[in-house]
Amino acid sequence: MKPAVARWLEFAEVDLKAARALLEEGSLSSVVCFHAQQCVEKSLKALIESKGLNPPKSHDLIMLYGQVVDVIRLEEDTLAKLNQIYIDARYPASLGFLPEGLPDAEDAKGFYEFAREALTHVKTVSE
Repeated sequence: MKPAVARWLEFAEVDLKAARALLEEGSLSSVVCFHAQQCVEKSLKALIESKGLNPPKSHDLIMLYGQVVDVIRLEEDTLAKLNQIYIDARYPASLGFLPEGLPDAEDAKGFYEFAREALTHVKTVSE
């Protein structure tokens, strides 16, 4: 594994650990979702790096996924929702995190699991 790929994966793992710790706290669902998004973003950038490409300086999961869809398959509806949460979480004046409103504990757990599975899958195909 290339050192740059390993480094992206290490950073993704840190975000996953943060999401897990915050998930246990219970009242920080939006922050869990933020770290889940960051985990997926860094995982996708690791995969882009493993293809010999430079990861773009973007947080757009849909765009990043488009660069690796030939290597990995992720649930695109969940990816799109997680992408939306990241953008909205950075600008709290716009309260529409999800069409239903702010993410709750169930949303946070689902996004955490999605991020965990994405990271696991990326690790497998990057070896």
